[in-house]
Amino acid sequence: MPGDSPHKTRREALHLAMIAAAAAIIAPHTALADAKAVEAELKKLYGDKPMAEGRIRLDVPQIAENGLVVPISVDVESPMTEADHVKAVHVYADGNPLPGVVTFRFSPLAGKAMASTRMRLAQTQNIVCVAEMSDGKLFTAKAEVKVTIGGCGG
Repeated sequence: MPGDSPHKTRREALHLAMIAAAAAIIAPHTALADAKAVEAELKKLYGDKPMAEGRIRLDVPQIAENGLVVPISVDVESPMTEADHVKAVHVYADGNPLPGVVTFRFSPLAGKAMASTRMRLAQTQNIVCVAEMSDGKLFTAKAEVKVTIGGCGG
């Protein structure tokens, strides 16, 4: 019917516009972060505050056979009292389109500063973890994960 043609064209145009909008949103994030991007993110949060190694147990696989679902577990040594506890743990990946992976927030009520999740890694890269303590001290841990297939980058 002659009346159907404009509707199909309008729907097709709307569909193409949605695809173009999605591509415009995704396109700026196709570049990969690097160690400098992680450093810049940490500088935004903490300035030049010193970070010490220790107190963090970062458990990630050395080799991830599938970059789409890489398990990560973080455990920070802390008494988790009102006077001495972990406030936040930030996890970064220096080879993903956006360096920030996840932030876990804690209070003394947590009892233990431990969390786990799965993350998506675009390629072989370093995972950087920073724990922010209630007294303002910062602790860091770093581990490399070799990604063999998958990931956000294909």
